[in-house]
Amino acid sequence: MLQPQQFYRNLSRTAFFLLFLIAPVTNLFRYDLTEGHFILFGQSLGLGIDQAIAGVAGTDAAFQILIRVLLPIVILVAAGIWIAAKYGRLYCGWLCPHFSVVELINGQMQKLIGRPTIWEKGSKPHSSAAWLMLIGSSTLMALVWSVGLLGYLVPPLELYQDLLHWQLGGGRALFVSVATLVFLSDFLFARHLFCKFGCALGVMQSLLWMANPKALMVSFDSKRADLCKDCNSACDAACPMRLPARGIKRRKFTCTQCSECIHACNEVQKDNPGGGLLHWTPGDQYRDPDKDRMIPAINIQSRKKEDDDERR
Repeated sequence: MLQPQQFYRNLSRTAFFLLFLIAPVTNLFRYDLTEGHFILFGQSLGLGIDQAIAGVAGTDAAFQILIRVLLPIVILVAAGIWIAAKYGRLYCGWLCPHFSVVELINGQMQKLIGRPTIWEKGSKPHSSAAWLMLIGSSTLMALVWSVGLLGYLVPPLELYQDLLHWQLGGGRALFVSVATLVFLSDFLFARHLFCKFGCALGVMQSLLWMANPKALMVSFDSKRADLCKDCNSACDAACPMRLPARGIKRRKFTCTQCSECIHACNEVQKDNPGGGLLHWTPGDQYRDPDKDRMIPAINIQSRKKEDDDERR
């Protein structure tokens, strides 16, 4: 059963993914290559530059550039910096269309081949049919992404009509073909690596988050770590980015604040009056005051081995 935060996150991700697809169709936002200017909320964003060049109302053109372009950019960047410094990769975990695909394919791989990535060991027998289903669904999603992106550059309705009638021009067909192959490779092999190291927006959010010692993060209650002995690292398995949920902050540099690890731990500890061992806190609340360092997550496998040795 979905917990409230999971429900709202799924809702926000789905809504933003749909917005990503319909924004160019509705002229909400796109860049028209044929006209050479942006379209925002159905209006051409010409900024009055042509009039300024013609010597008509040059001051008004400069004012329009300031109000329409520079001021919104400054506000957007400032808001993004504040959110990232306080909450980390909030955009990635709650809105990003690419990360939505990451989680979708993670789930498909887990069901079809028993592991969320091809780089991990599997725990489920699978056949060639499972791989065909996985490649087919990933190809479809890659095609959706490539066509969706092209719709931001050319008239989208014209593009979709040509696509339906198999009449794409040479340049458009080449773009869709190459982009589909690139996205398919990303989705199957490198989606986590791209999120961790290839996405400039994601890396910038992580750097701002790491620079703030009081930023919101998932903290592990190491004092109750004995409760983890009977758990098969459900929190680590639930993480879409394959991070150590019980690790210190620097080991969770690319955390997307999706809270899946918290929900997994709560589910395991649902019969425990004290609840789960992972919590949202402003900074790590489990520091060693004497040495002023983060307390690392306890090696659960080592603890299990020690307990087994004591029993013997």
